[in-house]
Amino acid sequence: MRDLFVVVVITSLMPACFRRPFVGLLVFTWLAYMRVQDLSWGAVRGFRWSYYIIMITAAGFITNPKRMRWFLPDARCWAMIMLVFLLYLGVQFSQTGTFWQNKSQIGRMAEFGKIVAIALFTTSVVVNREHLRVLVWVIALSFAFYGVKSGIWGILTLGRSDIRTGPGGLLADNNDFALALVMAVPLQFQLGMSEKRDILRKVFLYSVPLTMVTVGLTHSRGGFLSLCGACGVLIWRSKNRVAGIVCAILVAILLLLFGPSSFRDRISTLKDVEEDSSANARFRSWAVAVRMATDNPAFGVGLDNFRQRYIEYQPNPTAKERRGEDIYVAHNAYLQIWAETGTISLGLYLFLIFSSFRTCWKVRKLAQRRYYSSWMINYATAFEASLVGFCIGSTFLNRAHFDLVYHFFAIILVFQHIALKELKEGAPVSSSDFGGRGSAEFRRVKPVGFGVRPTVRGFRDTPLLGGGS
Repeated sequence: MRDLFVVVVITSLMPACFRRPFVGLLVFTWLAYMRVQDLSWGAVRGFRWSYYIIMITAAGFITNPKRMRWFLPDARCWAMIMLVFLLYLGVQFSQTGTFWQNKSQIGRMAEFGKIVAIALFTTSVVVNREHLRVLVWVIALSFAFYGVKSGIWGILTLGRSDIRTGPGGLLADNNDFALALVMAVPLQFQLGMSEKRDILRKVFLYSVPLTMVTVGLTHSRGGFLSLCGACGVLIWRSKNRVAGIVCAILVAILLLLFGPSSFRDRISTLKDVEEDSSANARFRSWAVAVRMATDNPAFGVGLDNFRQRYIEYQPNPTAKERRGEDIYVAHNAYLQIWAETGTISLGLYLFLIFSSFRTCWKVRKLAQRRYYSSWMINYATAFEASLVGFCIGSTFLNRAHFDLVYHFFAIILVFQHIALKELKEGAPVSSSDFGGRGSAEFRRVKPVGFGVRPTVRGFRDTPLLGGGS
């Protein structure tokens, strides 16, 4: 019955995906992050639903006479395209035989090409505030589903229900699952703060603590550190930092006193990294990655070649490493991309991260000059916190080609264009709009597609008194 439901829902959405490419993007995002196909039990689990949806959507997009653009002409889009090209060159130069002989590298390269294509497609079809809002909803609610479901179960079992694997796809590993949930927590929180409808606010805000519980159930130390970083940004950007800091301290004390012993034991290993075998393995892998990168600065050792060439760059291999037993991946996204694809690729990757942070800071600063409270400020804070969580988590994970972060790069780019356009179109309003107060003291942003009842729908936008610019 569950299989039939999944088939009916997805197939019924296919015509809409063809007619409206933005709907296709939403359905693909839903399938990629909620992994609804993995919730079924039969043959439906093995179907490549995401592939079918994106092919139908692409066909509708290409044949659409009203197509606006292929992608936004921004440096970040060109940087992502350049990363794919450098990946191809790295595979070419790392081969001893012909290019087509290494199927694993070709598969990984094609997968990354798909990730970049989805990111570019996002910049093409997300054209206004409502599009952005719905897309962020889908991402936040997809992860909230697992956060709420697993969080409630974890509370009912008093933390004894460990999560060792994620739902599937990019979330199959528990560390990846934890990292994705951490990136979703700021979205859930700030969406709750931005929405005016009480039901929507409650859905998003209630999902936050349960999702945080789920991160703890994964027992991922990197996920725990990422969550601390993301929450730290939310607290720092809040209007009442003192209350936020006090709440964080109380939560930490409660975890230490009443948290599951398995969780406390796992987190306590962070203070003894020199004695932890997993941490020592990471240090050895990081040293190997640096040697690979400095010896092959242009294109690296080739995509997915880290483990194959590990011994070559390990001057003091252990007995297990000689036997091929204790050979790990880079366990660091920045060293991974540097070692496998070269210095230029690392520079482009860091450019994407830094420019995304810069967008958040820029939009937030401009919006604060005009508004006391605005959806732009909340979204900038959410994206900034999510990126901080990813940057911390990817320091311990091999996730230079993590699907979600490239999607975030594209969403933040679209957010910048929409927010700056609305700020530019802001105009003085009459005093009657704000209870007779001086019109020169207020400015507002022109609404985009949010109906005729702004008091109950859409985003919160509270202009500044005497602070407009």
